[in-house]
Amino acid sequence: MRKYTHYHIPVMVREVIEYLKPEDEKIILDCTVGEGGHARAILESCPGCRLIGIDVDSEVLQIAEEKLREFSVRVSLFKASYKEADFLLKTLEVEKVDGILMDLGVSTYQLKGENRGFTFEREEPLDMRMDLESEMTAQKVLNELNEQELARIIFEYGEEKRYARRIARKIVENRPLNTTFDLVKAVSEALPFHEIRRRKRHFATKTFQAIRIYVNRELENLREFLGKAEKLLKVGGRIVVISFHSLEDRIVKEAFKSSKRLRILTEKPVRPSEEEIRENPRSRSARLRAAELVEEGGD
Repeated sequence: MRKYTHYHIPVMVREVIEYLKPEDEKIILDCTVGEGGHARAILESCPGCRLIGIDVDSEVLQIAEEKLREFSVRVSLFKASYKEADFLLKTLEVEKVDGILMDLGVSTYQLKGENRGFTFEREEPLDMRMDLESEMTAQKVLNELNEQELARIIFEYGEEKRYARRIARKIVENRPLNTTFDLVKAVSEALPFHEIRRRKRHFATKTFQAIRIYVNRELENLREFLGKAEKLLKVGGRIVVISFHSLEDRIVKEAFKSSKRLRILTEKPVRPSEEEIRENPRSRSARLRAAELVEEGGD
């Protein structure tokens, strides 16, 4: 793995610990262990707890392994999708866990690492895969899907309500798209100049988000996992989810509300403090929701 020094700063660490309540002899499942920032904080806060960490990105898992090396006797790391967590726990002969953490953000390594294609700030291949073994890439999506389907993806996943069709049309007209700058160029040609100047974030942010979500099936995987998450928890166990855009947050909110066995601990999503946002501007869009299992569920 290439040397990398721009490590990820985990968001709302204090709030994660507060809501998860890790204690000695408890088992915490970190479904998106990433570079291990939250995992390290959990292990430091509780000298006797055990952590099982999973991630689909094999490169960030190597970073996590190094960061958590001193806790190796209490940590088990696996390359897997969180939607497969039930099968993994069964393999480990762990019937249920005491806490579940999901941090749904893209890691700094993925954004800053070379040739991952998540960023519009550098020219890179159009990849955007979190799981590098997956066959689906952003390049494949952008060059093979028809204009109507691209417009739907950009509209629904990027929440690009007004200009989705225009962007999709320009993507098709500019084919083949091979690099991130090719995609930025197509978006810039689709948006009126006044709209580009008006936007607070980079004008291609919504389109990049949409394609990334589609490539990695992020919303489908989240729904699938939340549908069975409570079966993985012990009574009194807690689930904490950090999302970074309204699509994810809405799914989490509805999953918690629709459950008859989860007691919602966060009436409204918890947001990072002003101090944290100043120190880590990437945290500004984070939203944390937590719930506790209060009744044993069926099989």
